[in-house]
Amino acid sequence: MAHICLLLSGAALLLNGVAALDLLPRRDAAVFSLVIGGTQLVLGIAYLGSTGDGRGDAGGTPLLLGAAGMFLFGLTYVYVGLDFLLGLGSRGLGWFCGMVAVCGLLLAAAWAGADPLLAVLWLCWTYLWLLFFLQLALGFERLTPLIGWSLILTSQASATVPALLGITGHWPAGPEAAPSAAAGASVLAFLLLLAAAVVVPVESPLSGELKL
Repeated sequence: MAHICLLLSGAALLLNGVAALDLLPRRDAAVFSLVIGGTQLVLGIAYLGSTGDGRGDAGGTPLLLGAAGMFLFGLTYVYVGLDFLLGLGSRGLGWFCGMVAVCGLLLAAAWAGADPLLAVLWLCWTYLWLLFFLQLALGFERLTPLIGWSLILTSQASATVPALLGITGHWPAGPEAAPSAAAGASVLAFLLLLAAAVVVPVESPLSGELKL
């Protein structure tokens, strides 16, 4: 179920990135986020109770960490959808993203030993949540193009592709884990740098124009 949630996140990240660049009506992305988030919350509850005792005790820490990630994503998407549809103002959403960014760092640290690739993915997602915190809570509106391109470029590499690896039983483990994590980190770092490079020419002043 965790991999299914990750697959859904790939679609949600992509559509929200496209909407951030005004290439898709924000209402469309908001409704989609609400549907995806609600689905993930239901799957998270089912995942947490999958051991049969309703508490995840038999699954131990990995199951609880997996469920925590599903709930963080699900709540974020639900909040994103409701924030736009109800006109909440986004400030509360921004602070929520800041809190989730901190949780993301903790989850990255928790997974570093057992699943280094997942730890790398959490670092990438943490960066995305941090961008939303800076934009929505602290008012850095100029980050919007960077957020849009970052979501678009990393959505498939950080969510869809890893989800398909897990669903098909090819998630790297054992000796393959560390090299796969290093490769994933390199790809994601390149994509995030590419997002920044795409934005810089767009925001640079015109020739001969003094920009204070």
